Amino acid sequence: MPIDRSRVRNVFIYDGATRDCFGGMRQNGSITEAVFLWILNYILILTDDECQVKARASQQIILPTSNPLEPGDYDVYCNGRWYDLKSTIELTNEPWVQRILSHSVSGREDSFRDGLRTRDGRCVLSGFPNLNADIGDWSPFEGAHIFPLEKEAIWITYNFGRWITDMDYTNGVIFIRLFNRDIFGLDGRVLDPVCRIPADPHRVSDELLRWHFRQSVLANMRGAGEPIFEHDFPPGTDMIKEIREGPSAQERFEMEIASRLRAFEV
Repeated sequence: MPIDRSRVRNVFIYDGATRDCFGGMRQNGSITEAVFLWILNYILILTDDECQVKARASQQIILPTSNPLEPGDYDVYCNGRWYDLKSTIELTNEPWVQRILSHSVSGREDSFRDGLRTRDGRCVLSGFPNLNADIGDWSPFEGAHIFPLEKEAIWITYNFGRWITDMDYTNGVIFIRLFNRDIFGLDGRVLDPVCRIPADPHRVSDELLRWHFRQSVLANMRGAGEPIFEHDFPPGTDMIKEIREGPSAQERFEMEIASRLRAFEV
């Protein structure tokens, strides 16, 4: 059964006129009022008018400051006037790109993994270096594609290839997985500079990171949030049955097949 992202939220966003819930998020401390307003205006909310946000508890208007956003309920109004209830506000319908975990299952994927290890040498989220790299032990670390390989059709349609110098390195980072609550204390960290050296042709793509941020907002903040699928199947599990009975079954099945077909690539 997919995991419900909304269960960990402590910030909730509402239409100020109708009190319909637009969505929400988990505030671990790093989201400022300015960033919150930017996300609403440039990613989540569709309106031709200026939006204004009020904290429901205090009735204070939220301004683009560097102050951390307080957990709570927030009402969104348009036209810049909280008392104007005539204009409509809609959530964006920008597609969220479903993805599955990427694994090193082919020669191409091995090259991707090895290239990231050479470039980064660490988890670029936490900054933790791999002290066992000299003996070839990378067991706590995993390479990740920023853009999912199984979505090649979208990559071609939107010409995302113009943003990178090579597919093997600029579309990936080494990371330690982080889930909703900030159990590893990584909230607010900036990506380690080792993967962002301007002179390095294999540096991670800024444009792909921006795309990934938009996708993260859509997945975690819009509506009830997108489902988080189970990927850890014990031996003997009927994976086909698990996928078939879950949401987005056809799309997920197609991605799983595409992922396995990549194992035959050289």
